[in-house]
Amino acid sequence: MKDFFRRNGVWLLVIALLLSILIGISSAVMGGNADPLSNLVTTITAPVRSGAAAVGDWFQGVSRYVFRYGEMEQQIADLEEENARLEQQLREGEEAIQENELLRDLLDLREKRRDFVFESAKVTARSTSNWQSTLTLSKGEESGIQAGNCVVTSTGVLAGVVSEVGSHYCVVSTVVDTSMEMGGIITRTNSAGVLEGDFALMQEGKLRLGYLPDEAQLVAGDEVLTSGRGDVYPSGLVVGQVEGVFNDASGMNRYAVVVPEVDLDTLVEVFVIKDFDIVE
Repeated sequence: MKDFFRRNGVWLLVIALLLSILIGISSAVMGGNADPLSNLVTTITAPVRSGAAAVGDWFQGVSRYVFRYGEMEQQIADLEEENARLEQQLREGEEAIQENELLRDLLDLREKRRDFVFESAKVTARSTSNWQSTLTLSKGEESGIQAGNCVVTSTGVLAGVVSEVGSHYCVVSTVVDTSMEMGGIITRTNSAGVLEGDFALMQEGKLRLGYLPDEAQLVAGDEVLTSGRGDVYPSGLVVGQVEGVFNDASGMNRYAVVVPEVDLDTLVEVFVIKDFDIVE
């Protein structure tokens, strides 16, 4: 019997469906009154019809899911596009704020030092090795820049001195470069010395203030400015703060280690002082 149903199950199902259709038609003709045979066939075919209805519901659910999935994908794409637009607006806003701060600082510096003639320039490259620390700027001889010009930030903090000039670029030896040598002064005590680059200190991003007078009283945190001594560089440029005072190898002379105020790694735009008044 099992083999019979296994071999002929499909045909039996087809016959049952046909009988169901015929009974439905005859029921409609007879006014809706079904005979016992019709009731039997309806009972037999009920699971088939239920299965067909379930499959139909499943296909309908799948179609709704596919449609909703397409809608969700479009919504996600729209949200991503909106997010990118807002991020771009945020970046532009931050850049505008930074530019306004820079211009405000530069205006304050111009008010304080009306004698300075500035040339703005972008930092295009950095180079740090065991022997030197330099910046390359986007301006050169064509903009009136010369070797020996001091380079500062918008707040008047010393970044370095121009050491090489091309037509449209210049190289700046930074404030910690071993070639650095200019007069420095402690604002608290008015004690003067010489700002110098040092091989060992350059690796730490620092420099020294040497040739201090014996009576000089320095403490950590003292502010160091350029003194303008020798009339080669302008006075009053902020260099940094004293980290500590030490004796040299001979034990005869003292020097201060100075931490620069400028952050050389984050410089984007600087200002070259092309001219200044010599303060007597």
